[in-house]
Amino acid sequence: MDAISGAARDLPNVLDSALAMPDQRLLRPSRRPSHPPRLLMLYGSLRQRSYSRFLTLEAARLLEAFGAEVKIFNPSGLPLPDDAPETHPKVQELRELSAWSEGQVWSSPERHGSMTGIMKAQIDWIPLALGSVRPTQGKTLAVMQVSGGSQSFNAVNQLRVLGRWMRMITIPNQSSVARAYEQFDDAGRMKASAFYDRVVDVMEELMKFTLLTRGISDALTDRYSERKDVAEKKDLAEKEGNSVDLDAM
Repeated sequence: MDAISGAARDLPNVLDSALAMPDQRLLRPSRRPSHPPRLLMLYGSLRQRSYSRFLTLEAARLLEAFGAEVKIFNPSGLPLPDDAPETHPKVQELRELSAWSEGQVWSSPERHGSMTGIMKAQIDWIPLALGSVRPTQGKTLAVMQVSGGSQSFNAVNQLRVLGRWMRMITIPNQSSVARAYEQFDDAGRMKASAFYDRVVDVMEELMKFTLLTRGISDALTDRYSERKDVAEKKDLAEKEGNSVDLDAM
């Protein structure tokens, strides 16, 4: 983005050099990635008959039909956050999949009016920042939940909060499957219903948002506050006579 020259004179609290003019050209790149959209799916239950896993598998079939490359993380064996080093194989697997993905789907059961600890642990192991890399910033996100009783939105609402905290582009639509034990057959396939139709809607919308934002997520998430922070650190380092590694900022 081009810096705004002179326009910040009436904005005394703004650092002129870090203020940039939004540029439509950056939001219409001449070339977009040509590979299939890469989508990571997380689910929040380890039960043998896990409805959040069944819902994830059904959504994965839809995404593959829409042309995506899909990978599903199995949370079995993932340690609790802070109960193992970051070098733990399951932690490394999850972080590598998150870095690989361009978008994600989070599907959790609602337990005690909340997402499950299994779901939260997966998200907690994905850091907000690794040096200069923000592993989830700019990635698209769809949220879903399954409930044992009547329809509820507690889990998806909490997942939305986490998605925003992880700086993800969370799509407007979402899926909440009530009385999940009635919605899947013995083989774990989701039955035809309005709930199933909503899952189709959500996956279709996720694909559209992923295709729309791929190649421009850096421009979408380029922030004044972060440019200002880098500029101030660079200025301080230069005053102290130190070299500046912008990649580490």
